[in-house]
Order: sequence, then structure tokens, then C-alpha cells
Amino acid sequence: MKIVVTGTRGIPNIMGGVETHCEELFPRMVRRGFDVTVIRRKSYVRDCLTEWNGVKLVDVESPKKKSFEAIIHTFRAINEAKRLGADVLHIHAIGPALLVPYAKILGLKVVFTHHGPDYDRDKWGKAAKMMLKMGERLGCMFADDVIVISDVIRNLIKEKYGRTKRVHLIYNGVSQPEVCDYPEFFEELGIEKGKYILGMCRFVPEKNLHHLISAYAQIKNEETTFGASQLRVKNDSGIKLVLAGDTDFEDDYSRKLKEEARKNGVVLTGFIKGRKLHSLLTNCRCYCLPSSHEGLPIALLEAMSYGVKVIVSDIPANLEVGLDKEDYFPTGDVDVLAQKLKAVIDRPLESVKYDMKKYDWEKIADQVKAVYSRNG
Repeated sequence: MKIVVTGTRGIPNIMGGVETHCEELFPRMVRRGFDVTVIRRKSYVRDCLTEWNGVKLVDVESPKKKSFEAIIHTFRAINEAKRLGADVLHIHAIGPALLVPYAKILGLKVVFTHHGPDYDRDKWGKAAKMMLKMGERLGCMFADDVIVISDVIRNLIKEKYGRTKRVHLIYNGVSQPEVCDYPEFFEELGIEKGKYILGMCRFVPEKNLHHLISAYAQIKNEETTFGASQLRVKNDSGIKLVLAGDTDFEDDYSRKLKEEARKNGVVLTGFIKGRKLHSLLTNCRCYCLPSSHEGLPIALLEAMSYGVKVIVSDIPANLEVGLDKEDYFPTGDVDVLAQKLKAVIDRPLESVKYDMKKYDWEKIADQVKAVYSRNG
């Protein structure tokens, strides 16, 4: 069966949750006997690959402009899928889903994965939000099968569109952790094992990294008063904040975030993968995700797979993961976030055992295989 995939910027080693999802899933689908082609956005590609881990790669031109690139790329990708004779077109995310009816007109079977209500993201203006909502509606109404990555999303499309048939709850997954050290990298960053808080995501407003920087600044600048002289001494735990990630589109928010980070002594790594990222996950004191919007955050699942303490916002997607109550803080409350982080810093370094069974990529690939097979 020939599967053509669109809605992702591409694979491998391209930043983003959907990109990580596709990078993990589709080589596994190849190993299950499917002929898989991923249509990539040429402006994001820095390699000359035509195949990776058995997945065929086709690069299609699209403008690198956040308001237009997804829809133009998806239109061209659907035409390419028709030319390639796809048995199933797998569209990821609600923006590209705007063109599900067009794919159906061309006679294609369509599987649509809903990764989250992107219209809740702060970066979009009123017109873009309206188009994203329309994409969600058209994807849910016209796709042959809909995959949702969380129960929150399944309930959302049931309530909004009444869609319950051929809707499949298939979680995001996480690979086995690659526990490692990278002393040279740590020396380059100026950090020590167990003495840093890790934030790992794209530099966009809804990730609320500015709240994490503010909370860290509170901890860093906290003072204690001693004796009758009222001598005030700044506390110094030696804990640093490391932000691993970057932005696709440099804008006022990302520039200001980086400026605030440098001003407060935050370590910026840029976009990293492989051994560098694995070493940061292996050795961090805790991982923090203060988002106001998520689908089901793969970055959080990755941190959990390494057994690190996590502190996350209490949005529905994070609550669905089912962490202990103390691991959550009220979204946007910098003071409480600072208190939670301070508590982690003050306690001995701990390893946490999380139940990760339902986030197993092999199980997830088997579930996607069943969805494809019913369209054969």
C-alpha cells in the first residue's frame, strides 16, 4: 500500500512536534510493509536526501511565510500524491486539513491526524485563526479516518462536529531514552550535571518561555536577610536555566526572548538533536514546560522517558498525561512556577519512574497500520 504524507515541514532533523512525530512513525510504517513517501517543504531542507530509513522523500517548493506556506505546500503535495498514485494520503495538522475536500475530489483516501487546535496559538491573527478553524472543520467532516493524539482532542471534535465514527485515539510516542554524557558540550555551555533546569521547545509565544525566564530570575535574585543588622545576601544555588530550541521565523517575540535570556544569564543552545540533546535530558535537574497550548507534547514525554522531574502548566493536554499534582502549576502564574522550581532545586536530585507504556512507538505504529488497512 502506497502512503503519501503531508502537513509536516519534513524529516529528518527538522524542528517541530509534528516533524518529530513523523520522523519516529514513518520508518516504522515502512518496516510494516508500507511504501511511504513524505512530501517535504524545500525551504526547510538542508540535505540532498531522496530516501531516509526506507521513507521516500520528495521536496516541493513553498514560500517560507507562516501565513501561506502550509496551504500552498499542501495543495502541491496533494497533486503530487495523485501523480504518485497514493492509496492513502495522510494529512497532519488542521491547517493543511483545509484541503481535505480537494483531495477527496481527486479521488484520494484521506487519513487526517489532528495534533491540536492550532488556532489557540498566540502567533496567529484573526484571519489565520478563522482559516485554521475551517481546516479543523473540513478535516473532521471529510477525512475517511481521523486520528487524534489525545482524549482532549477526541472530545473536542465530538462536541464541535459530532464526529465519532472512524475516529481513532492514538497517542504521540516516545523512543527509548539514550542515556549519555557529553562533557565537552557541557564545558562549552558552562553547565554542570544536575545543576540546570531544562526548557526544550520552539521559541513561540504560546510556549511561555518568557514566564520560565521570569521565574528563574526570581530564584536567581532572591535574597535572604541575616541577623539584627538586616544584612541581605543574594542566594546562589549555582543552578542555571538552559533553553534548547529556536524559532522557525525570527520575529519580535523571539528576539525579545533571546535578549531577556542573555540578560538573565540563561544558556541558549539553539536547535539541537542527537547526543547533545540526549545528554541534556540525561543530566538535568528538572524539565519545565510552561505552555498555554499543546496537543500532546512530545518534548514532555521525552523528558519523562529519562526519569527526570517535570514541572508543567495545568493545561488540559498536560493534565491528560496524569502527573502528580505537585508537578503542575497554574498556567501563567510566574510566582507559583518560581516556588515549584525552587522546591525542586532545594531537594536532593531525584529520578522518577513514569508509566510510559501507552507512548510506545511500536504499539502506535501497529495502531496506525490498522487505520491504513481499513482504507486498502
